[in-house]
Amino acid sequence: MGVGLIGKKIGMTQVFDQEGKVCPVTVVEAGPCPVVQKKTREKEGYEALQLGFESLAKPKRLTRPVRGHFERAQVPFTRHLREIRVDSADGFSVGQTLTVEIFREGDQVVVTGISKGKGFQGGVKRWGYLGGPETHGSMFHRAPGSIGASSFPSRVFKGHHMPGRMGGDRVTVKGLRVIKVLPEKNLLLISGCIPGANGGIVIVRKP
Repeated sequence: MGVGLIGKKIGMTQVFDQEGKVCPVTVVEAGPCPVVQKKTREKEGYEALQLGFESLAKPKRLTRPVRGHFERAQVPFTRHLREIRVDSADGFSVGQTLTVEIFREGDQVVVTGISKGKGFQGGVKRWGYLGGPETHGSMFHRAPGSIGASSFPSRVFKGHHMPGRMGGDRVTVKGLRVIKVLPEKNLLLISGCIPGANGGIVIVRKP
């Protein structure tokens, strides 16, 4: 796994490529992210970097243990902390700041975020049930229908698709591409759409 950045989804727009074709992109404000902690295979059992994002104006909102964690690393207080696993933490040091310049135009990236919450939804919207006839006289439209056999096994299998709360899940999208890097504004333009609402926190990393 490659290194990455914590970012904020700004919204979607479109740009034109060199051939004049329209390319839909998502604008992400990524970094700068200070390295708050470096985890190694010898001490923690795996290689990872703990990054911070978005400077915190009032550090009093942090608990004393978290404040001590930042002070020990001698990095500014941040609103968000995320851990990104890497193949090797060599070459990185606590206090180092990562910016969008670690990416280049055309790089493949993997984006992880929290999908939009949809609330309680039925099987048709949540799982794609076909439903019943919509004609006059039909009494079966969007109901789940049969959810298990009668004689055997005489129960409903665990994990069966049912109505319930939809969205609000951790979603990872692979195969996206960096269209443009704007280091002076800490912005990444990533092809296509990424999970989450505008203003949501995402992790952009190299595959």
